[in-house]
Amino acid sequence: MMPAPIHLQNIVIDYGGDPIIRDVSGCFAPGSLTAIAGENGRGKSTLVKGLIGEIPLTNGTIDTGGMKGPVMAYLAQTSTLEKSFPFTVADTVILGAWKQMGAFRAVNRALARKAHNALCQVGLENLANRPISTLSAGQLQRVLFARLILQDAPVILLDEPFTAIDAQTTDDLIGIIKNWHREGRTVIAVLHDFDHIRHHFPQTLFLHAQGYAWGATETILPPSPQWTGPHHFASTGHTTSSSGSDQQSSVKTGFAKLRLLS
Repeated sequence: MMPAPIHLQNIVIDYGGDPIIRDVSGCFAPGSLTAIAGENGRGKSTLVKGLIGEIPLTNGTIDTGGMKGPVMAYLAQTSTLEKSFPFTVADTVILGAWKQMGAFRAVNRALARKAHNALCQVGLENLANRPISTLSAGQLQRVLFARLILQDAPVILLDEPFTAIDAQTTDDLIGIIKNWHREGRTVIAVLHDFDHIRHHFPQTLFLHAQGYAWGATETILPPSPQWTGPHHFASTGHTTSSSGSDQQSSVKTGFAKLRLLS
């Protein structure tokens, strides 16, 4: 299945009565590669959870273009996987297919082969029988990426996938993300490292105190000295409105003002 556009229309998500996400509108185009960035506490993870339906919207709509079934594969910021449970690496990867195979069906050869191929792609084919309790943080993240590969979803959402892992693992996982992008999948990732975003993610949705900015990364996060921090959004009017005005136009205008002020 090829991904459909994911349209957000004036979505609002409250937390404890306070709006964390306020009137965000826009579209994740099919096959796009988008980073969600911004200041701490601005709702980056909340937005992703709203996209997958884990957190209800207070207002607005999310239109997935009629995509149904297991169309979104999701990797949480902190894995809920209990490492003390007696799972092997292969078991953990195969868990990614439980919706397709059911909770009590045996693993067939085809599924076992797919799991092995997924482990090969993350470089852990020799650790299939290793208990997950013995893995490093980087190895465990590779296992969870292998599980995403097995799920074979057209839309993939990642919440801070590079936190607390080594540089080599980060580079290898970025390579997998780029491969998903080449395959035409829609990939949305919450990230903190602006250099990673600038080098690898063509689109950025930036959440800040005055609202949000959404568009081409080279426009949202230009290299220094043009980019000196999110406070520039307020001083330059670089924010989208909830009226549904053209986002690309407002973003470019905002940074044109910023460059003149720099």
